[in-house]
Amino acid sequence: MHGPLPGRPSARAAGSVEHQAMLASRLTARDKWLLALLHEHRVLTTAQIQDAAFPSGRSARQRIRDLYLWRAVSRFQPFQQLGSAPMHYVLGPAGAAVLAAEHGLDIKELGYRHDRAMAIAHNQRLAHTVGVNDFFTSLIACSRYARAAGTLVVWWSEARCARHFGDLVIPDGYGRWQASTRNGSEVEWFLEFDTGAESLTKVGRKLAGYARLAESTGIATPVLVWLPTSRREAGARTALARVHAQLDAPHTVPVATAAADLLDPAAPHPSPAEPVWLPLTTARVNPSGPRYSLADLPGAWPGLPPAADATNPAEGEGGDVPAASPYRLPPPSPSPPRATPNRIARGER
Repeated sequence: MHGPLPGRPSARAAGSVEHQAMLASRLTARDKWLLALLHEHRVLTTAQIQDAAFPSGRSARQRIRDLYLWRAVSRFQPFQQLGSAPMHYVLGPAGAAVLAAEHGLDIKELGYRHDRAMAIAHNQRLAHTVGVNDFFTSLIACSRYARAAGTLVVWWSEARCARHFGDLVIPDGYGRWQASTRNGSEVEWFLEFDTGAESLTKVGRKLAGYARLAESTGIATPVLVWLPTSRREAGARTALARVHAQLDAPHTVPVATAAADLLDPAAPHPSPAEPVWLPLTTARVNPSGPRYSLADLPGAWPGLPPAADATNPAEGEGGDVPAASPYRLPPPSPSPPRATPNRIARGER
C-alpha cells in the first residue's frame, strides 16, 4: 500500500547536468562549507558534523540524510566489537562535482575519486584521522557555543601540513586559536595526536623534526601533544623531556601535553580549549594552576613571538605558500556560515 521509497541517484546521474541543476536550488552555503570540510579532512562522524555546524543531533541527521540521498556525501559504518560505531561520512560524487565547479575545475583536476574517498573505511589510520578531527571539531563547537573561551580561526589537515612542511616533519594538524579578549591575542600550534598505539620513544623522536623546521624558518611554533589518558601523558612527558633536553635549541620547540581524560565531562561542550595543557618547560608560574588553557598557553613561554598573519598562517614556515590550484584548494574556514532568516524559517539552523 505504501509507495516506493525514493532511491539515491546513480553515480552517473549524480554528475548529470539535471542533478547539478537540482542541487543548485537546494544546497545552502553551510552545505557547501561542509563539503569543503570533508574534502580537506577526509572523514567526519555524525557527532563531529553536529559539533561543527548544527545545533542538535536531530537537525544534523536530517540534513546529512538529504545530502546522502543527493549523493553529495557518502557514508560507511566501521565494524565495532561491542555496540555500533557511528556513521562516518566522506565527500560524495555529486558533492565533488559541486566543489570542483565552484573553483572552476573538473573533478579530475580536483583530484577526487569516489573509490579513494571511500578507501579510508579500510585504512589502518582511520581511528587516528577521526581522533584528530574530533580534537578540532570540539574546538569549533566551543567557538560556537562558548565564545567567551575564544575562536578557532585556522584548521589545516595533515595532508596540507605535509605539502608545506613534509620535507622536515608532518604534523597531524595545524591550528590557530584567537582569545576572546580585548587584544584578541592568538596562539598557533602543530598537533601531535597520540592514540596510544605508537611507542613513547617514537613520540619523542618527532621533536627533532620540529627543531629542524624551527631552524630553517626561524619561527618557534608550539607543539601540542594530545594523549588518551593521564597515565599515558606521564610516560610521554618523560620521553619528550629526554629528547627535548638534547636539542641544540630547545627554546625553539615549545611543547605542552594534555590528556583526554582531563576534560570536564559535565561541561556542555568539553574541548581542548580548557585548562588542561601542561608545558614541558615553563619560565612563568600560572596563577590559575599548573595547567594552562589554550588561550593562556603563550604566557608559559614569554619569549614566544606572536602568531603570523592569520590570512597566511604558514607565512615564514616553510617558504612561499602555493597559490590555490588543482589538488590544493584553499582550506575552508573553521566556522560555518551563519544561517540567514530564510534558512532559519526552513529549519536549516
